[in-house]
Amino acid sequence: MNRIVFALFILLGSGVVCIKSQAPLAAASLRSPVQGPGQRGKKIYDQTCMPCHQIDAGGVPGLNPPLQKSPYVEGSSARLIGIVLHRLNDGVEISGETYSNPMPAFSRVLKDEEIADVLTYLRSHFGNKASPVSLSQVTRIRHGIQK
Repeated sequence: MNRIVFALFILLGSGVVCIKSQAPLAAASLRSPVQGPGQRGKKIYDQTCMPCHQIDAGGVPGLNPPLQKSPYVEGSSARLIGIVLHRLNDGVEISGETYSNPMPAFSRVLKDEEIADVLTYLRSHFGNKASPVSLSQVTRIRHGIQK
């Protein structure tokens, strides 16, 4: 019995086993060096964006805008990065419908690489066809550096 308790103690302390939350395992999977930006971006989308923008990126009518074929996603990468970093409090109009739910800032939640990965994923999925977002673009905008 003591060996089992000791082994469980070691596993809990190392983060391999987590009783209350899967957060340490989920966070570790986001940084897996084997995965490319698209795979990491999908995981970040699923964990961070999907609750509001839905699994198909279709949004919620009147509240959260769709990210499918969206002018905000396919348009200026600088504007999109700014929204993710700093928040969006104003309502937006897309295809004649207004979406008014404020989007929080993720500058304290996501690292620059995670923002680049999730935005690159968004800009190449859900019917969007836009260029990738680089880590340097996110870093410049976070720090207010003009190109």
